[in-house]
Amino acid sequence: VVLGIILCGFILSFFVPSTTARVACLVPIVTGMVRAFGLPLKSAFGAMLLITVAQVDSVWNVGIKTAAAQNMVAVGFIQELTGHDISWLDWFVAAAPFAALMSVVLYVVVTRLFKGSLEDISGGDDAVRRELAKLGPMSAAEWKLTVVSLVLLFMWVTEKKLHPFDTTTTTVCAIALLMLPSMGVMDWKSVVNRINWGTLLVFGVGISLGSTLLSTHAAQWLAEGIGSSFGLADQTTFVVVAVLALFLIIIHLGFASAAALSSALIPIIIALVNGLDAPNVNVLGITMILQYVISFGFILPVNAPQNLIAYSTGAFDVKTFAFTGIILTIAAYLLILLMSATYWSWMGLV
Repeated sequence: VVLGIILCGFILSFFVPSTTARVACLVPIVTGMVRAFGLPLKSAFGAMLLITVAQVDSVWNVGIKTAAAQNMVAVGFIQELTGHDISWLDWFVAAAPFAALMSVVLYVVVTRLFKGSLEDISGGDDAVRRELAKLGPMSAAEWKLTVVSLVLLFMWVTEKKLHPFDTTTTTVCAIALLMLPSMGVMDWKSVVNRINWGTLLVFGVGISLGSTLLSTHAAQWLAEGIGSSFGLADQTTFVVVAVLALFLIIIHLGFASAAALSSALIPIIIALVNGLDAPNVNVLGITMILQYVISFGFILPVNAPQNLIAYSTGAFDVKTFAFTGIILTIAAYLLILLMSATYWSWMGLV
């Protein structure tokens, strides 16, 4: 079951560009499965599954460019400041191995931590079959949504490779297509009431903050201060990645939104990396790697909206989530260092 949830989180990350939406899709399904097995949500089995739901989506925020808003914020700033755009496929080739390895780590961590307290489950296969039968066959609207989603994924993957259209353009076109009256998938009246306008406002304010940091040269001033405080100006790029990654992990404990963190810090990071004395510094590559770290919302439920959705079910307490998250964060940080010294170095990112 845990492997199935990890696989679902992985697949949904390709199609749903919102971590909160993906977790909101999976949480009702998982809670229904726990109850179908005859167990209360506040059980070891329920806690294991719902923690997995939240954490696997955070993991694949790193692996897929379109999986999270903070990635698109970072890509926008990188393009504005360096003149380089990161295609969907370039991001995936660089980041997907990290997310795949972290998925393995997640599976090992949650299954080992809860192994001794798991309840006996009988009749699980029959329960799943009954729930699946209740769903019935896919409707015409669901088939249309599937086809449009697959075409959109193809357009994302092949951007800058087979066609000149960027991620934003193809996404807007796909949404417009789904809202056509003849499609019968969704309409404006049903959609407008489900849009989280507060989230859009937060993103707008965050991006405005980042733009202000750039236009007033405050980003460069802060970068110089951080660089001198940590003594990074004359360090190797590997040391820079190691120190800044640890700094971002710590500072993320005080942020509830990775998008806001990206908006505030990516301009500063780019200015800081630009000011390094090390030869052949790849500003784009180092910024990408540090953006991966910004997605590490593993430790506290308040570190990411998806964590709060899973936490709101009452299946686990803060202590259990934090214990799991600390182990995952340590593993992720070590993996960042390992891949910076090997895979990403071979790619020329570090």
